[in-house]
Amino acid sequence: MGGGDVEKMVLVGLVWGATNAFMKRGAFIWDKKLKSPSQPNTAYQNPILKTMSNWINLVLTWQYSLPFMLNLSASATFFAILGNTPISLAVPVTNATTFAATAVFGMILGEKIRVGLALLGTFFIVVGVFVSTM
Repeated sequence: MGGGDVEKMVLVGLVWGATNAFMKRGAFIWDKKLKSPSQPNTAYQNPILKTMSNWINLVLTWQYSLPFMLNLSASATFFAILGNTPISLAVPVTNATTFAATAVFGMILGEKIRVGLALLGTFFIVVGVFVSTM
């Protein structure tokens, strides 16, 4: 395992968690745009054209696409880390960090969650990651 790999795994998990929360917010913005009365009614008969139109509109929603690109960059970093790190360590550390970061960033963005339980779960995740990397 290379030097600083655990720190890189935690950083990847933080980026994944933050971008998950931001992509969720971007998806809500996109959904509101689709349901907006000012949005032209493009009721395509062809389901493939409708799906493609919706997908293009989602990609053009920067509140979704920017966090998505950052998320993909973190994924590329994760795969690079896997070249030097046992998967039995990389997966639990990054997934646990992602879970905790998603909850924390969701709270920061104003999502309605049970703060006490989220903080307790995040605490257990941090302890678990610490124990697994000792």
